[in-house]
Amino acid sequence: MFPVTSDATSSPELTALHDVDRATVTAVETRPVVTLQAAGDLLRALAAPVRIAIVLELREHDRCVHELVETLGVAQPLISQHLRVLKAAGVVRGDRHGREVVYRLVDEHLSHIVVDAVAHVEEGAGR
Repeated sequence: MFPVTSDATSSPELTALHDVDRATVTAVETRPVVTLQAAGDLLRALAAPVRIAIVLELREHDRCVHELVETLGVAQPLISQHLRVLKAAGVVRGDRHGREVVYRLVDEHLSHIVVDAVAHVEEGAGR
C-alpha cells in the first residue's frame, strides 16, 4: 500500500484530497498485478508518435504498409518496425491478401485511448 499521511495542520481540502488518494490506492490494490502490468505494456506500445499516427490512420480504415508509408511520410522499415510493436501488443492484426499484408485495429477500444489522449493534448494547447 502507498503511504498516505496527514498532519495535524491539514486543511479540510487536503484531508479530502487524502481521502481521494486512499480511494485510488484501494482501487489499484484490487486489480491483479498482472492486469496492471499488461495495461502498462499496452500504454508503452502506444507511446511512440509514429504508432499513435498509425492507430489514427487504421481507425479510418485498414491499410497496408505502403499506404501507411505514403500517408505518414515515414520510411517503410520504420513503419514495419512500429507495426511489429503494435502487433506484439495486440493493438493491430495483419491479414495477408496476396503479396500484401493489410493491417487493422484489433479492438475499437484501443483507438479510443489514442483519440482521447490526442484530444486531451489539443484541448490543453488552447489554454
